[in-house]
Amino acid sequence: MIVGVGASAGGLEAFSELLSGLPDTPGLALLLVQHLAPQHESALPALLAARTELPVVQAVEGMRIEPNHAYIIPPNVVMGVADGALHLLPRPTDSSKYVPIDFLFRALADAAGERAIGVVLSGTGSDGAAGIREIKAVGGITIAQDPTTAKYDGMPRAAIATGMVDLVLPPKRIAAELVEIARHPYLRRSDGAVGARHASDDEPPALAEDHLQRVFTLLREATGVDFRHYKLPTIERRLQRRMALHKLVGIELYVRFLEEHPAEVHALHKDLLIHVTRFFREPESFRALRDAICPAIIERQTGDNPIRVWIAGCSTGEEAYSVAITLLECLGDRANAIPIQIFATDVSETAIEHARIGTYPESIAVDLSAERLRRFFVKVDGGYRVTKAVRDLCIFARQDLARDPPFSKLDLVVCRNVLIYMTTLLQNRLLTIFHYALKPNGYLMLGHAETVGTVSELFVVEHKRHRIYTKKHTDHALPLLSFHADRVSGVRAPKRRGESGSTGPSVQHEADRIVLERFAPPGVIVDHDLQIVQFRGQTGLFLEPAPGDPSMSLLKMAREGLLHGVRAAFHSARKGGAVRKDGLKVKQNDHWREVGVEVVPLATGGRVHFLVLFHAPPEPAAAPVPAAPAAKSAKGSVREDERIRRLEAELAASREYLQSIIQEVEATNEELQTANEEILSSNEELQSTNEELDTAKEELQSTNEELNTLNEELHGRNAELGRANSDLVNFLDSIQIAIVIVASDLRIRRFTPMAEKFLNLIASDVGRPIGHIRPNIDCPNLEELIMRAIDTAAPQEREVRDHNGNWFALRIRPYRVENRIEGAVLALFDIQKAKTQASDLHDAQHLADKTFNAVPTPLVLLDSGFRIVQGNDAFRTTFGYRLEELADVSLFELEKGAWDIPDLRRLLTAANTDGAQNHNATVAHRFPRVGARRLRMTARRVEGVDGDRAPGALLLTLIVDPAEV
Repeated sequence: MIVGVGASAGGLEAFSELLSGLPDTPGLALLLVQHLAPQHESALPALLAARTELPVVQAVEGMRIEPNHAYIIPPNVVMGVADGALHLLPRPTDSSKYVPIDFLFRALADAAGERAIGVVLSGTGSDGAAGIREIKAVGGITIAQDPTTAKYDGMPRAAIATGMVDLVLPPKRIAAELVEIARHPYLRRSDGAVGARHASDDEPPALAEDHLQRVFTLLREATGVDFRHYKLPTIERRLQRRMALHKLVGIELYVRFLEEHPAEVHALHKDLLIHVTRFFREPESFRALRDAICPAIIERQTGDNPIRVWIAGCSTGEEAYSVAITLLECLGDRANAIPIQIFATDVSETAIEHARIGTYPESIAVDLSAERLRRFFVKVDGGYRVTKAVRDLCIFARQDLARDPPFSKLDLVVCRNVLIYMTTLLQNRLLTIFHYALKPNGYLMLGHAETVGTVSELFVVEHKRHRIYTKKHTDHALPLLSFHADRVSGVRAPKRRGESGSTGPSVQHEADRIVLERFAPPGVIVDHDLQIVQFRGQTGLFLEPAPGDPSMSLLKMAREGLLHGVRAAFHSARKGGAVRKDGLKVKQNDHWREVGVEVVPLATGGRVHFLVLFHAPPEPAAAPVPAAPAAKSAKGSVREDERIRRLEAELAASREYLQSIIQEVEATNEELQTANEEILSSNEELQSTNEELDTAKEELQSTNEELNTLNEELHGRNAELGRANSDLVNFLDSIQIAIVIVASDLRIRRFTPMAEKFLNLIASDVGRPIGHIRPNIDCPNLEELIMRAIDTAAPQEREVRDHNGNWFALRIRPYRVENRIEGAVLALFDIQKAKTQASDLHDAQHLADKTFNAVPTPLVLLDSGFRIVQGNDAFRTTFGYRLEELADVSLFELEKGAWDIPDLRRLLTAANTDGAQNHNATVAHRFPRVGARRLRMTARRVEGVDGDRAPGALLLTLIVDPAEV
């Protein structure tokens, strides 16, 4: 097991306490990283070796990591780990990107996975906060020093602020906790290889299904999130990690612990929701987004339609802001012309709150260019905050992807590294939701380890390497309702008829077929509309195709003579069951043949069908014609022929009349059928309208979700603004300074209570132009000064007096909102006391000058460099100098070196060195202007006289011997 330990200022003390608390064989390998000066060799290994029995060595490139050793980072490098060995890389030239602790923690997370442990100790700044996230994401354990015990609490507090720290302890307790954790099966391996991520015989046992279901139930009841559809190995690792932290081995003990400690349920919920992200994660994907996808989205925008993006599983907001920055960079000068709406959602309320604030540690500089940091971030205490312009593009809200309604009409959906933690069933469900949410040809962006899987028919690959897909149009509606995985089961297709074990038809079936073909009457099966659906036997004697368009209507195919009988039998069968009509005639070639028709309803459980059978008795054999007398035969034949012609004529008339009635009925039937088709068409339209209404309902649900999201965002912002406003009001009320804030049109927006007195303001003056106010100060050009500050963005300062003669400093500064100037801030500072003190000081200085010049003895005041500060009147009169000759000149250079007297130089040097003591000397010297003089000189250092040029001054007193005058 590898433990990465990071510290900065105060790190030696924290390292020492940690190592001194470890036993001789803790079963750990410790990698210690501290911010070291790049130019000097580190004495840290020697200092720490004295505090522990563990071998403490300075890391070397390629050194194998062994248990029960401590490895110290060398100066001027960053240290990582891979394949059980240490790797050193040169220190970055950009100091803002020098985060060696984050670098180690990230490498440790990749190499050791859930067996990695990250510890953040004393230090300034925020190095280690980003790396803590990486270790927590892979299932490792994270620890921070208790800030109250740290010499410098910046780094521990930054790590704790991420919400990813498991334990907060002082260094000695951290050592004891590390030893206990190392003994837990979750982290112990029998192979002894440090940094290996493969399983061994000491793997923790699999968790029982009933206990897992109990855990899921507790989580669902406490948080509302159903984790049954998350991948089981991930769930088990997170459970075992929590068990290791609480030193519990059996899952039944941990379930009991969850039931007894509700706070642990929320802690487990937080662990299961993996929040690992950073700005522009997988940079190549974002480059593809910037170079190919965003330009295509921008090109499609028409009118005032916004670009709509959904970031599903946004975590703490880095990815949402990365997409916003990418869009702004692509839009360039058109950023103000095309609106952008980015909906960023996550199931964790804590992560959403963090994202809304938009403040991140200084270590994000590693993932961002200097240009992006300057343009899209502002420096705040301990880190950076996303600018308001970018924050306003992103709407953050809590959303459970599996339960809550989705957004709609989106240009881009970004869901990266979320699906990998879910089962295939839930993945397909979410991908279907994303398909519904996108516009036609909208884009879906997944993580590098994710694909659209079994729903590939919904998307077209746009960039395979970067997992970017385009929505594919589908003709069928996709189900969007919530589902329950426990109801989904495999459905076995029914076995088709005839799919038995035999390879062919049985003998019995073959015999039945032959009998039916030879002895069964021919017939047809028709539906309720007399449309033939099946022919049975030889029906050619009774049916024939009708002229015109092909038709399967039984009435149209019936041969001459059968139509009326078939219609009547069919009509009776509809009312009262099976019907048979005999004595019908059908025309066959040139003669008529007697037939019978039977109609039998078929009860099939579905639509009604009818079996129509034709019965034709065999034709009688032709009888021999007997011989008859010719006359009798001729007479009878004539009468028979007449009767036949008459009957045929009557029959033809009846048939013609009946045929006309039939045609009328058929025409009526066709009209009814047309009406029926129209009704069917109308029904289809109604169904289509119903589907559209269902779609509209789903869109309304989606819109309602957006409104709820916006409402929640506005509530959050209103609360934040309320707090900020309360802070501002309390701050302004507590300061004893007159402050007035005016807008760019010079209307008063806010002022402090002190401003009421000095500027003659009342509460109703808010919103009035400041030029309408008669202040209690004398400043006739106040409006001009304010406009000058707004126009030039340069502060304006004036000294003004009130009506009582008191002095104030008036300072006018531009009021900035982001990079815009939207008014000015006026502040009045009472400087009456300072004015009085300055006047008193001036008077005192004037008195001192008069006193200095009134002394009859020549006096010279010198600075520490022996330059003349001032000479009194007696000095100038005695030696014949004018006032301007003594200005800013060295005494030894005066009158071309006339005063460069060795004894005088020694005297002044001694006085300048020894302090406030009198130093005397007597010299005789000839001066060019006054001749020879004998001087008794006294020099003394006077502290705090010559102002800024030196800390003290020298007072030289010259007494001229009268005998030499």
